[in-house]
Amino acid sequence: MQDRKRRVMRTMCPMNCHPTLCGMLVEVEDGRLLSVTGDKENPDSQGFLCIRGQASREIIGNPRRLLHPLVRARRAGDAWREASWDEALDLIAGRMRAAGREAVGIWFGHGLFANDYGTRINGQLLRRFTNFYGCQGWNPTMICWGLGAFGVGLTGVLETNTKEDMGAHAALILLWGANLASQPNTGRHLAAARRRGAHIVTIDVRETEAAAQSHEVFLLRPGTDAALALAMMHVVIAEGLLDREFVARHTVGFDALAAHVRQFPPAWAAEITGIPAERIAGLARRYATTKPAMIVLGGSSMHKGSNGWQGGRAVACLPALTGNLGVPGGGLGPRHGSATHGQALASIAAPDRRPPGDYIPNQMSRVTEALLERRVRVLLLFGTDMLSSFADAGSVAEGLALTDLVVSYDLFLNDTARRCADVVLPSTSWLEEVGCKSTNTHLYLMPQVLEPPGETRSLKWILKELARRLGLAEFFPWESDEGPIDAILDHPSTGHATVVALRAEGGIRALSISHIAHPDLKFPTPSGKVEFYSERALALGLPPLPVYEGLPSSEYPLAFRQGRTLTAFHGFYDHGRALPTLAEADPEPALWISPQDAVQRGIEAGGAIRLYNERGEFRARAYVTPKIPRGTVWMRDGWEGLNRLTSGRPSIPDEAVDLFAFSGGQAAFDAMIEVAPA
Repeated sequence: MQDRKRRVMRTMCPMNCHPTLCGMLVEVEDGRLLSVTGDKENPDSQGFLCIRGQASREIIGNPRRLLHPLVRARRAGDAWREASWDEALDLIAGRMRAAGREAVGIWFGHGLFANDYGTRINGQLLRRFTNFYGCQGWNPTMICWGLGAFGVGLTGVLETNTKEDMGAHAALILLWGANLASQPNTGRHLAAARRRGAHIVTIDVRETEAAAQSHEVFLLRPGTDAALALAMMHVVIAEGLLDREFVARHTVGFDALAAHVRQFPPAWAAEITGIPAERIAGLARRYATTKPAMIVLGGSSMHKGSNGWQGGRAVACLPALTGNLGVPGGGLGPRHGSATHGQALASIAAPDRRPPGDYIPNQMSRVTEALLERRVRVLLLFGTDMLSSFADAGSVAEGLALTDLVVSYDLFLNDTARRCADVVLPSTSWLEEVGCKSTNTHLYLMPQVLEPPGETRSLKWILKELARRLGLAEFFPWESDEGPIDAILDHPSTGHATVVALRAEGGIRALSISHIAHPDLKFPTPSGKVEFYSERALALGLPPLPVYEGLPSSEYPLAFRQGRTLTAFHGFYDHGRALPTLAEADPEPALWISPQDAVQRGIEAGGAIRLYNERGEFRARAYVTPKIPRGTVWMRDGWEGLNRLTSGRPSIPDEAVDLFAFSGGQAAFDAMIEVAPA
């Protein structure tokens, strides 16, 4: 904006921390990126840009960036050679034809959403491709927030109030497994609510960043959230603190629930959760008598265990019991993957074009089995480090070794590509193609700012070229790459936005949504009401009422959990190692362990340790801290090799995984381990 050569462009950060997506201003000159800063005019982030966003500038011009297609004839580090795009794509298409469409799998991850999170343009194009071609394809929600949302969905409270509504209206906020490192933009509104006098409570397995903003902190044992919620329901019902009118008009199954929770008093839950009974009772009374009360439920980490859906199922009953639905400041607050009332998009996935076939369900453990059984012989990976992100990573590695062809499309080489890929395709970055992101309240255009370096190509280009080679003439009917974006945005929620219209409006448009979830008090269940008792669950072989089922017994004494931090973004950018700022801030794995557990094992702060169980071993450093209770250990996710320790068991039946538009087929990421000095 200063002269014709130097300009400042509005875009969004490429790190996808939904429900936090941050505005970014990029300064460029003569095709070079000069700086990235927070966009103060962005209504969601208001100038905030965390260390991850600041580090994104290091993607551009990075010497480790993939710039050319690579192929190799054997899976060894020194076997890579540059190839032309024609050679690489001809090889891929040829192997796909040779294997047969049902033996071809497509898996994609967060790394593909750098400039379309919330609109999932690339995800919809990949689903469209799998439907037209008839190959295997799986929904990536099963690796993230899908299992928790499955539990919430059975109850019927999937919509969420906005962070703005929370800040303006909530009198009580329970941060239940919600870590502000995952949604830092919510923190501003949390602080506003606290200034108004709202009472803030954190419930988690460790003292997170949210604990510092809270009046009370409840530390519970991993996987026991459902037990706490059941005991709270016991108190609310036994003491007559429920909203009887709301329950009578807008729920089903109350009598069965009331009889059910009589067996779960606070004393019962205290033994399971580690929280004293009187504190559980006090929390239940505060929640039931403070109006309006909002629960900000964790999006992913709290649901990672084999019983992970049960926490979401039980917690979602609490707002209905107390009449905290359809009101300002109530209900459930912003959650990873959730939508506000009215928020929606059009679809280009074309499921009607999918031919009949023997398809592997959206169940993580079934995908691993399919690799081991060679039902999937050609695997195309887009923006994902599968060995880092899948549970039971040892079995995944065995399965990948049996494939005929593995293709990795990414910005940088990652562990899966190094060990298992035969073809590597170089990706464009968020500044090198047109995109569009959506938060729960706004739509944001992401213009192309820079020319793609080297021979990097967009996903749209690659899919068009593969479709041409495979004879899928109708796959891409649009005249330009803006066509699928316009088609997806063609919905009343966006005001039928287009790329051209967004560009003319400065790249920002408010969505036509309600800041209050379920304002019409209609719920997405068969009855149209909140379902304490779920016939759907019963038909799927699941308990019809909310339950707590303990995690499998183990000879190993420490309950292991993983989660997010501000200095890392899962396994992407090669675990952050490709970006110097993130590599310096988070150089090696560190395990949170209590002082009591450390002393018992002869572990010193900062000392080298090994984590192990019957599935494998992992090396790290000890972070000895009183902020985690005895018997629990924690580490940020994404480290290569860490998921060799996790079980990979299915958490729900195959028949249940696609009950909703998202997939709940997440394998169990819980693990019981032992820790010793290395």
